[in-house]
Amino acid sequence: MKILHLGDLHIGKSVNDFNMIEDQKYMLEQVLGIIKKQKIDVLLLAGDIYDKAVPSEEAVNLLDYFLDRLSKLGVETFLISGNHDSDDRLNFGSSLFEANKIHIAAKYNGHLYKKELQDEFGKINVYLMPFVKASQVKHFYPDEAVETYDDAVRVVLKHTKLNPSERNILVAHQFVTGKSADPKLGGSESAAVLNVGMIEKIGVDCFDDFDYVALGHIHSPQAIGRETVRYSGSPLKYSLSEVNHPKSAPVVTFGKKGEVSVELIKLNPLRDMRHLKGKMEQLLDKKHIISPEDYIYVTLTDEEPVTDVMAIFRQYYRNTMKIIYDNAHTRQTEQVDVTQVTRKKTYSELISDFYRMMYGCEISDEEMDIMKEIAKEAGVINEAG
Repeated sequence: MKILHLGDLHIGKSVNDFNMIEDQKYMLEQVLGIIKKQKIDVLLLAGDIYDKAVPSEEAVNLLDYFLDRLSKLGVETFLISGNHDSDDRLNFGSSLFEANKIHIAAKYNGHLYKKELQDEFGKINVYLMPFVKASQVKHFYPDEAVETYDDAVRVVLKHTKLNPSERNILVAHQFVTGKSADPKLGGSESAAVLNVGMIEKIGVDCFDDFDYVALGHIHSPQAIGRETVRYSGSPLKYSLSEVNHPKSAPVVTFGKKGEVSVELIKLNPLRDMRHLKGKMEQLLDKKHIISPEDYIYVTLTDEEPVTDVMAIFRQYYRNTMKIIYDNAHTRQTEQVDVTQVTRKKTYSELISDFYRMMYGCEISDEEMDIMKEIAKEAGVINEAG
């Protein structure tokens, strides 16, 4: 049996105000191509299907299109919720989907969803564990000691009837760590992963009885503890820190019990995400411009700020996402004790300095009045200013 593992689609996501829906549709079409070419039997979607709990209409339509195509291909598709998803919204229509080989477990109800599949070697059990918190598990097992995420997952699995002599697969969306190291973050994970997740770690030994664990939650593809416990990673780059991270999808081939192999299939985006660094004249030299449709982050090393720099770059790279400076002035600013500087300057002086640094000219009286009004409404300064 051949299984494709994906996670963290984040359908409907925007990055620096760029709507990624076209890129996501392109990627999902590529996934459908992989399924046909590799003759995939099963697709595992490990949570964060949507980017928001209330997804946009175009995000809902894209997922609907993807699931419809999967159903027509006859692929057994298993889908769980992540921390970004709304349990109820993702669960809508799940009974109808079940008849079309789309199996959804979006809400933990006290036990894990289980589906038995068959191949030439016998039975394969697929278990689905949507994103769970300690409070959710405690509700169903009040007599258990459930304080942390690790406690929660261990209690869930403790109350799951599982035969370790059979072939077992788990799909989960949690922050899982190895014995000696935490997973490498992609950079575009939510604050919950970056802050809470670092504390609420789940030991990989929880999953010793599973032959393969398809994880979602971390955007950087990687194995945790052993080759068959894996984060597929997000299929697209969603932040600057991911520009050097190639994206892939694991294809997992099951033989008889104990025979599991993993092959990583490269995913190629519609537009790559890249980081350019250097002087503007060099970066915009025609002989250095490649793939002008890519998403671009720019670090300029020019000593003097350039007026309308974003507009200039978008003439060459229309999908320029963000521009920052790295020069003697910015490095000096980083070393300054900001609290001491701000104590000695008025709000108007601070805004004037910032404006001059960013645009290389003085702020107008009209623009300063607008900034003061905004600051007053926000309670940053009083009426006297």
